[in-house]
Amino acid sequence: MKVPFPLSLKVSVWLLLNLLLLAAGGTALYWRQFGGSRDSLAVGALGERLQSHGDALVAAYYGSPAEERPAVLAERDRKTGATHAFFLNTGQPLAGAALELPADFARELRRGPPGRGGPFRGGAGEGPPGRSPAPGRLLHRDADGTLWFGLRVPLLRDDGPPMRGTLVIRVPGLLSLLRIYDLLPWLGLGAAAFALSVLFWLPLVGNITRDLRRLTAATEALALGRFDTRVPDSGRDELGHLGRSVNRMAARLDTLVNGQKRFLGDVAHELGSPLGRLQVATEILETRADPALRGQVRDVREEVQQMAELVNELLAFTRAGLRPRDAALAEVELAPLVAEVLAREDAAGQVRTELRAASVRADRALLGRALGNLVRNALRHAGPSAAVTVRADAAGEWIVLAVEDEGPGAPPESLERLGEPFYRPETARSRETGGAGLGLAIVRGAVAACGGEVRFSNRAPHGFRAELRLRAA
Repeated sequence: MKVPFPLSLKVSVWLLLNLLLLAAGGTALYWRQFGGSRDSLAVGALGERLQSHGDALVAAYYGSPAEERPAVLAERDRKTGATHAFFLNTGQPLAGAALELPADFARELRRGPPGRGGPFRGGAGEGPPGRSPAPGRLLHRDADGTLWFGLRVPLLRDDGPPMRGTLVIRVPGLLSLLRIYDLLPWLGLGAAAFALSVLFWLPLVGNITRDLRRLTAATEALALGRFDTRVPDSGRDELGHLGRSVNRMAARLDTLVNGQKRFLGDVAHELGSPLGRLQVATEILETRADPALRGQVRDVREEVQQMAELVNELLAFTRAGLRPRDAALAEVELAPLVAEVLAREDAAGQVRTELRAASVRADRALLGRALGNLVRNALRHAGPSAAVTVRADAAGEWIVLAVEDEGPGAPPESLERLGEPFYRPETARSRETGGAGLGLAIVRGAVAACGGEVRFSNRAPHGFRAELRLRAA
């Protein structure tokens, strides 16, 4: 059995793949622009952003009174979630939080000339080449993912030339890194674009899936013989055109099928009188015929009886099928109706009842005819010793009225066609047990007229179940 894959899920997956493709393109562009190595965080455009962050901090720090400078560092720590501190190039901490530098990072920091005199010339040439990702910048990553940045900056003093120092930034996670690079607005813009894309697609996906659900429900109702079903056809696209085509098809089928049923009903009605007279004539003829011919006359009488039964079934079928719009739906108590049907169909008392629901909304005559046909069908095919049960259970706003037997069941390939006029499974072709193929068709037409549904299934390990789903009263 194939797993269903709704169209809405397909479109959603396609949208997700589209967005992932855009994300992959953005990642490739970033990779090409900034590189994918660890050192790319401190070089190129990202390195310039990092340097701007450090320069801004140095300017704010030395532009404040001496007593307010610790607050400047603390405020920057609070805004970014990172830790900032100033170190001399000897490794001696000068200002900011107390940080224990990783050994490799401290070794790189001390490679800068420790001299205190002379003008500060930035980070260029402050160590052997290749030790830092960019001149004047240091980068180290701990095993837990913590990043350490070092920016060579001048450390001013009031009583002499600036000292050579390093601004050390300890970054504990991705969010702090994005804040330092000032990338959160871009990330928010990307998230907003993603959300807007989803919101932009949702109405289209919702409209398509809603129309398809309506069309599916309509075609399923048509398959059950509800030819008065219609779908909204106001759309101007292909789905709207398909809806109008379905409505035209339903109207045409309604005309053809009901015309056929009326024709069958008229024919059956016209045949009733001559067949009745023929039955009476054959009975009289059997009593007056020569004893040697009575066997042949009896065969003729049985054939006439079979024809009369077929005509009666045709009349019942057409009456059930032509009354959907005229059925008088009202509350029907199940217990007395079931008792009445069993008194008529189950003279031997073979059928058990388990009624856990009290009443349904239906046409009492049509429901009684449908239930009688199902009980008769179960007793005919299950055999004289097999158990037959009539059940009634509540299922939300529905009442499930079922007739179950322990007979051989129906061929699995025939379950979908049960209820079609004149259809009989191959195992029910004999005249004695198969009938004319109208019994279940009458059931389906009668239940449809009551606004319900009919379902047929085989039971495990053997048996047959006919289920009527009707609205609860």
